[in-house]
This record gives sequence, structure tokens and C-alpha cells, in this order.
Amino acid sequence: MKIVVIALNTFRETVREKVLYNLLFFALLMIGSSVLLSTLTIGEQSKIIMDIGLASINIFGILIAIFVGIGLVSKEIEKKTIYTIISKPIYRYQFLLGKYLGLLITLFVNTSIMVIGFFAVLLIMSYNITPDMIKAILLIYVEMMVVTAVALMFSTFTTSALSAIFTISIYVIGHLLGDLKAFAAKLGNPVMVFMMDALYYILPNLENFNIKGEVVHNIALDPSFIVMSVLYGLLYITMILLSSVIIFQRRDFK
Repeated sequence: MKIVVIALNTFRETVREKVLYNLLFFALLMIGSSVLLSTLTIGEQSKIIMDIGLASINIFGILIAIFVGIGLVSKEIEKKTIYTIISKPIYRYQFLLGKYLGLLITLFVNTSIMVIGFFAVLLIMSYNITPDMIKAILLIYVEMMVVTAVALMFSTFTTSALSAIFTISIYVIGHLLGDLKAFAAKLGNPVMVFMMDALYYILPNLENFNIKGEVVHNIALDPSFIVMSVLYGLLYITMILLSSVIIFQRRDFK
């Protein structure tokens, strides 16, 4: 019950963030402008609209997850309000999980708004909304959940600025892990191979959630891949949240 109360309070706090509305506005603007951009290119307009629409939902959703997520705990620490919170009959894990759940609600609401805008553009242009699009959006949201968990973990022990840098770095590397591993294998250096293999299994492989290309080009998707990607994301989120709780539990605020 306490986790739900904290989550709802976090949701009310995050919806007041100006950056949230700015990012949402630009996301909807990009989705809407896809119609104009599609008329300036030669080829299937539907593919261009789908590509820009899904990419906009992904990019701006991740930006919201990062720039709102990094302040979930660090702002409480910087403003000294954390002392009031931990003095109440609330366990620290309840506080963290409540904050995380609250941002997930915020992300769900904002993602829903972007998806409605995206689908509206497709319907106006008389294009079909396919089940694969729903699958792509589902994996995009799971990726947001992973990035939010990472941002939350960093916010438990460092400043907002460093949390943003670390989270963005993890996001970029997470999409390059496969390429980095292949590059290390070509070099043939045992140390590099070991380091890349370690990073490959420790850091989140965010390419598991990227099926936008397959959806845009109507490439058949294996249902088992979608299920395994979702399970992988949930498992990684669980490990990150456990790490966050341990770090936050051991932190001394005196």
C-alpha cells in the first residue's frame, strides 16, 4: 500500500516537470511531420511514416525516462527531503520501488499519448495498424523500463548530472554491444575479447528490444523472440532494482 501511495505521489510530481511536456511536444511534432517528410521522398510513404513514428516514440520515451528518472532519488537527497522521508515508517525499498513504479506510470501515460498520435497519423493517411506495430511498441516500453531502472540505480549514489551521463552511456553502449563483441573477436586480442564478453553479459543488450526495422519492412517476427525479449528485460530490471535497494539501504544520510 505504501509503495502505491509513493508511486501515485511520484506520478503527480513528475507530471509537473516542464521537460516532460517539452519532450512530449517535440515527439508529437516529429510524428506529425513524418507525413510531410514522406511526401518529399521517393518510395513507400507508409514505411517512412512508420519508421519516423516508432523512432520518435522510442527516442523521446527514452529521454523522458532518463531526464526524469535521474531525479527520482538524487533530487530528494540534494534538497535534503530524504531525511524527512526516511524518518517516517517507510522502508527504503518501499521508497525506491514506489518511485520506480511512479515513473513507469508517467512513461505509460506519455507513451500512450505518443502512440495515439502515431496511430492517428496512420489512420488519417489510410494505413493499416498491424499487430507487429503493437509488438514493437511493447518492446520499446520494456526498453524504457530497463533504462529507468538503470537511471534509478545511478541516482541512489551519485548526482543528477553524473546519473545522466552514466545512463546515456549505458544506453548507447547497450545498442552497440553486439558490434563491440564482434569487433573484439576480429582483433583476436584475448584481453579485449574477455572484456567485451564481460560487458556483453553484464550490461543490458538493448538491441533485444529493437524490432523497428523488421516492422517497417514487414519482416516476419518469431513470437518466441518477443517473449524472450520481454522476459530478459524483466529479469534485468529485477537485478538492477535489487542492486539499487542494496546500495540505497547501505547509504548513510547522517
